[in-house]
Amino acid sequence: MPQNIAPPGLISLLAAALAQQPTKPLVLALDGRCGSGKTTLANGLAAQFPGCTLLRTDDFYLPPARRSPDWAHTPCANMDLTRLRDEALRPAYAGQPVAYRAYSCRQGAYLPPVQLPAQPLVILEGSYSHHPLLRPYETLRVFVTCTKAEHRDHLPLPHPQPRRGLRRC
Repeated sequence: MPQNIAPPGLISLLAAALAQQPTKPLVLALDGRCGSGKTTLANGLAAQFPGCTLLRTDDFYLPPARRSPDWAHTPCANMDLTRLRDEALRPAYAGQPVAYRAYSCRQGAYLPPVQLPAQPLVILEGSYSHHPLLRPYETLRVFVTCTKAEHRDHLPLPHPQPRRGLRRC
């Protein structure tokens, strides 16, 4: 059953769950609309829980050559969620080290490999992190939202193009 939770409550919930020393890592998935504060929340949680594994869906864009022709009109069609699941989320959930190569839209190439040790807390942050393909590997899901005023404050100004076009990698 969905319920509202503020960051201090989420921190307390995570701390209590980790204090139980679970046998499998706790995987927190943070999803939400663009500019809602997902990255800010993930960074704050990572500061509260040093050593956690922080995964970002932005590292798993598809290279343009691998996208379908109508990708810009299809939600999630620019994301490689299968690679996210197989290279990062599945091993992290199993308590294994994670090794993957992030795709950089800016550079148009895969970056050098990232090696992350197994950790008891995994934070998956970004759009589409609540996608059904990833659900079996998530322990807790939080949809991040904010007021219209807060959302407006997160957006860079002046903005030469619609916000929707910015994330099109």
